[in-house]
Amino acid sequence: MNERTGALSIIKEAMHYESVENNNVICHLCSHECKIAPKSRGICKVRENRDGRLFSLIYNTVSSEALDPVEKKPLYHFKPGSLSYSLGTIGCNFRCKNCQNWQIARMSVEQSPSYTKQITSEYVVSKALALNAESIAWTYNEPTIWHEFTYESAKLANEKGLSNIYVSNGYITPEALKHLSPYLDAMSIDIKSFRNKFYEQVCGASLEPVLKSTHLAKKLGIHVEIVTLLIPNMNDSSDEIRELSRWIFQKLGPDTPIHFSRFHPQHEMSNVGPTPISILENAYNIARDEGLDFVYLGNVPGSKFVNTFCPSCGEKLIERDVFSVNSSKLGENYKCFKCNRFIPIKTK
Repeated sequence: MNERTGALSIIKEAMHYESVENNNVICHLCSHECKIAPKSRGICKVRENRDGRLFSLIYNTVSSEALDPVEKKPLYHFKPGSLSYSLGTIGCNFRCKNCQNWQIARMSVEQSPSYTKQITSEYVVSKALALNAESIAWTYNEPTIWHEFTYESAKLANEKGLSNIYVSNGYITPEALKHLSPYLDAMSIDIKSFRNKFYEQVCGASLEPVLKSTHLAKKLGIHVEIVTLLIPNMNDSSDEIRELSRWIFQKLGPDTPIHFSRFHPQHEMSNVGPTPISILENAYNIARDEGLDFVYLGNVPGSKFVNTFCPSCGEKLIERDVFSVNSSKLGENYKCFKCNRFIPIKTK
């Protein structure tokens, strides 16, 4: 029994799977679509086949919680200046060599009791409301693998007037995304590279499913912002950035924000140096040249490119300091006060 929440640890039958021959199951939650033998687990290590039925081993397990500015997700065009109650569990369906949260992403279910607690959906929603948060963000590790709990909590949060955010690698299947979409308001999606080779070598995944789910999220009416962490000499070439920018322009629209973030040595890539600022600024210029209206730079304190500028007249409309909004000059109905250009900001 958990003293803070009164919740017991629950092992819950999974959603989005099918039983096949010899008591095997196929998980349809993420695009790995693992075929899992009895007594085995999927790539995420938190979904287990028990006698031909798939179970989540982390249903109501939380490893991390905090009250964050929504800009930290990062989301710059979704309820700017608001707070988001943020939660994560353990495990991941990727194996990124540069993971900044590898301690929880690689933690096993057997290790977790010493580092986690059990919660309820009612606890999540009441805590968010008590903290005056306007949203709940499922983050810190990949929320897709927490689907049963995030779905039920998001549904309850929606009923109480709270928004729901996924900070995701975008590997969720169309089936699972459509199931969640009525209660999912915004997604910050990592497109880690525009090269499949990078995904295979650095992440243990593939590019195409990420593009597919990102495009679907936009079509479903979910607010989408893209994040690309630029790693020196790995995914920062001008050609790759140009191709990514063109894809966003064509498939998501020119008003879709993109955040190019600065890499710092992490995990299995501690021998790689930080991204030069010149590389980030080059990415900014390329994305703007390719027609993207809202381009931002992340992990660069003091950069002017954390601010929102009017794409038409260049006026600074929202001024930020790292993760906080210092001032906003947006006029009525989110139009530029100088030239009357509409600035797409989602507030509900």
